[in-house]
Amino acid sequence: MAPRLGGATAACRWAWRLALPALRLALVLLNNVTVIPSYCLWLLLLQPLRLLGGAGGSALYWRIEGLMYGWMQAVMASWGWSAGYTVAEWGDDLSAVCGGGGAMVLVNHQATGDIPALLTALLAKEGGAVVRRATWLMDDVFRYSNFGVVSALHGDFFIRQGRAHRGAQLAALARHLEARRRQFRDGRRDDGWIVLFPEGGFLRKRRSASQQFARKNALPHLTHVTLPRLGAAQVILRTLRAGQDPPSPSVGGQGLRWVVDVTMAYPEARPMDIQTWVLGQRPPTVIHVHYRTFAAHHVPLDTEPLTAWLYQRFVEKDRLLAHFYRTGAFPPAADKGREETVTPDDGGPRPVTLDSAWLLGVHLLALASGIMWYQVLRYLCGCVFRAVLSVN
Repeated sequence: MAPRLGGATAACRWAWRLALPALRLALVLLNNVTVIPSYCLWLLLLQPLRLLGGAGGSALYWRIEGLMYGWMQAVMASWGWSAGYTVAEWGDDLSAVCGGGGAMVLVNHQATGDIPALLTALLAKEGGAVVRRATWLMDDVFRYSNFGVVSALHGDFFIRQGRAHRGAQLAALARHLEARRRQFRDGRRDDGWIVLFPEGGFLRKRRSASQQFARKNALPHLTHVTLPRLGAAQVILRTLRAGQDPPSPSVGGQGLRWVVDVTMAYPEARPMDIQTWVLGQRPPTVIHVHYRTFAAHHVPLDTEPLTAWLYQRFVEKDRLLAHFYRTGAFPPAADKGREETVTPDDGGPRPVTLDSAWLLGVHLLALASGIMWYQVLRYLCGCVFRAVLSVN
């Protein structure tokens, strides 16, 4: 009897392992067909508030939009959270940065899982307000993804890759940011974080070309990151950076006040893609995020010094990652007294925690909203159909 029971138990375990990814995929598909259309339809309904309500109406519109956008990002983060994919933070404390002015966020890029992992970390900042106000710079290919319409409505910017398009794309980015700056100035939108991946692509795709470029130009040889590209960061700084006065942590609405250097590391140097994040194919994993913060007025604007400054940040990232992959931990800061730093390094790791009850509530709210809009559209289509029949 015991062998039979043991065999049945093993069979049940294998059946569950096969069924769980399918169940998770079904949940993600359900989220996509409820959350994304609901977000778009709510914003369509609220357009008169934005267009005809003046500055006050526009500000209310963007607050509502940010709240719904944050809920959508929470749904994405919950896919990994439910699979045991958590985040631990190291390095500088971001409390002052979250509470005062906009920030440019520089992130190394290894795989598609970087985005939901970073979202998980940012959702825990300022009650999720950082995520609600964030603008993402992403490859143009994402414009055509299921989330592309949401990003476009939120005000994210899609960059078309390639040397032939670089000048036109940077000019378009400057116009996009200038429009956002006017919204900040008029009080229509709050200062936000601008997230970009300066490497311009995934590590595995760009490493060889980056190392070849470094050899030809006597630049640092990097293994765990690639040499960053200057264009987008320079446009952001020149368009949005506030004055030269040191930033005040207690006052918001002051333009771009900070630069946050984010280094992401995965155990055993195994990046996680979005498919793994969705299906939960990897055992529970802790993704590690290291922060260094700088006052934006310390960052040069001219091409050569800014290039040197960016290269130095990525040289430091490479050293941080080499230490992490060798020891399993980021090193303590050796330069806590550096003048350009705006917040102290308090070590780590600091586990990021999300409220599971809140995540469940967001899911239920999204489901209820999707059902409501389905019923509304069904009723409207029925009215149109009956009207057509009556005319005929």
